[in-house]
Amino acid sequence: MRRVGVEGDRPLLPVIGLILRLLPFLLILAVVVLAAGTPENVHVGPLLAVAPALSGLTQTAPRGPLVTGVVAAVVALGLAALGQGRGGGEPYVTLVSIGLVTTTAWAGVHVRMRQERTIKEVRSVAEAAQEVLLPQVPQHMGSLTVGVRYRAAAAEARIGGDLYEVVPTPFGIRVAIGDVRGKGLGAVRTAAAVLSAFREAAYEEEELQGVARRLSASLERRLGEDDEEFVTLILLGFPNDQACVDILNCGHPSPLLLRSAHAEALDPPTPTPPLGILDLRKLELPVLRVPLLPEDRLLLYTDGIIEARNAAGEFYPLPDRAPDSLPGVEDTLDRLEADVRRHVGHPLQDDAAMVLLQYAPVVVRQDGLRGAQLSA
Repeated sequence: MRRVGVEGDRPLLPVIGLILRLLPFLLILAVVVLAAGTPENVHVGPLLAVAPALSGLTQTAPRGPLVTGVVAAVVALGLAALGQGRGGGEPYVTLVSIGLVTTTAWAGVHVRMRQERTIKEVRSVAEAAQEVLLPQVPQHMGSLTVGVRYRAAAAEARIGGDLYEVVPTPFGIRVAIGDVRGKGLGAVRTAAAVLSAFREAAYEEEELQGVARRLSASLERRLGEDDEEFVTLILLGFPNDQACVDILNCGHPSPLLLRSAHAEALDPPTPTPPLGILDLRKLELPVLRVPLLPEDRLLLYTDGIIEARNAAGEFYPLPDRAPDSLPGVEDTLDRLEADVRRHVGHPLQDDAAMVLLQYAPVVVRQDGLRGAQLSA
């Protein structure tokens, strides 16, 4: 997810790479051993043409197939001199085969290297776009400790239709998390439009209802006549100097309040449609206010988490698994991310995001400095 980590056993990768690079030469050695133990009328020389083909698959530079081809040709000539494959022109056919396969493998490595360079350039552009669309969130912001995990369905793309943001404003800290219907560039453009509108409205609108209505109007202009696209969204507001959180839910999965060993879904008082379905400026938008205690945690997520299925078709039971999490924000997200992967057994097929907020009220000490209140 967003906190980049490579799955798998890293220490084994260099060993596996070395074995793959040596594989063509091990095949040549195997042919020599086989030739020494077979009669002269059993011709094993043509097997040498496989070596440069393997080299084209395992080597990372164009010279790899060329070196392998030369070694295979020298061995083929040596076997012919020792009596393997004499008569019928077989040594010449073997040499021609080695030459053709070597040339093809050399060209294939060139093509693969060009494609890898292109993929690397595209990935770097995607990473830059991700930093613009979903910049790094500070780990500490006011009374909150913040952690984020994000994974796009298209892993090479790095970005998708899920969105999140945490911003300080004159009215307190504001948080948004949402999910654009669909995937691909269209979803990315819509997510960018919503985030841009949120970053502006969050600073200017005193109430969450005003923020939601601004987002609705902005999205309506963005979508135009496209009534098939919409965005589920949750807005959170942490008012200054108040131990509570305001939640406005527009058709998004309800956040979880993690308190001690319990998880409580914070459902909205009345349902509110996602952005893009109806004009929110014409609707009453209920806001749920929840009192907070020190060390309370709020887990926000997208449907890529709760709709992740295992081999039996069962959804991931987030409300049941979340209370077992470790106390720290990063430890909790690490555990949940690993748990989702174990549940699914393969890479997620949908965009998935989690935002975890841990509340610790800020107190003013006698020396006038501000600091987070520590729980007993």
